[in-house]
Amino acid sequence: MSDRLPVHKTYKLYVGGAFPRSESGRTLPITDASGQTVAYGCRGSRKDLRAAVVAARKAQPGWAGATAYNRGQVLYRLAEMIEGKRAEFAQTLMWGGASAAAANAEVAAAVDRVVHYAGWTDKFASVLGGQNPVAGPYWNISVPEPVGVVAVVAPADAALLGAVSLLAPAVCAGNACVLISPANAAVVSVLGAACATSDLPGGVVNLISGLVDELGPVVAGHRDVDAVVAAGLTAEQAATLRGGAAENLKRVSVVDARGGLDWHDHARCQGLAWIERTVEVKTSWHPVGS
Repeated sequence: MSDRLPVHKTYKLYVGGAFPRSESGRTLPITDASGQTVAYGCRGSRKDLRAAVVAARKAQPGWAGATAYNRGQVLYRLAEMIEGKRAEFAQTLMWGGASAAAANAEVAAAVDRVVHYAGWTDKFASVLGGQNPVAGPYWNISVPEPVGVVAVVAPADAALLGAVSLLAPAVCAGNACVLISPANAAVVSVLGAACATSDLPGGVVNLISGLVDELGPVVAGHRDVDAVVAAGLTAEQAATLRGGAAENLKRVSVVDARGGLDWHDHARCQGLAWIERTVEVKTSWHPVGS
């Protein structure tokens, strides 16, 4: 009988369309409900985060320049890829303590949420923008545009659904994202595999498993991050992000500071307001000829 210890899989980061290990070489143990180590996940470092921001900045103009119809079709394809990995997602969620029924329900809700935002890609601009009535012979037109690179700090609970609920509206609007997740690193890596096998261009979504206390201050101070959307933070973590915004003027939206949102609640956790957090409305004037 062999006395060799099992060689566990190490789930990697997803940056720029590739699956690198953390440059630091650090890992996070992934345990099942009984506390047994079943795998490892890469623990992202500051350097990994900076590389992800570079990849996002490079990919964002092309993604924003794609037609709304094209972005919608890509998001539909991403939903299909998540559905295709249902069993793998369910297994990793059960490692985090979810029951089989709860894990499958979370995967189904994540698919529905991505489909929801796929349907918004060619509609939100008409709702958030439009022609404004003004005095004088002018066209006054407001158009929502993506802010650019959005850092997403995902909640530790609802590892898949919480992450998708924050990512999808930002991507729908034409932003590129860098997600930091303190949750089960296996879920994050499998989501990266779904992104890689969809038609989503590399760099539009970048996924870092790591500790918010370590990476949050880097996000707060990074001058090439245009906005932050975060959930499930402690009061101290939220204050760190907002403190960085005060210094470099990035937009910070903490949607759930105490981790109390039910991410399955469609009325509260999806819709136009979530897209609006990652766009800025620009207004132009143009004279009307006689």
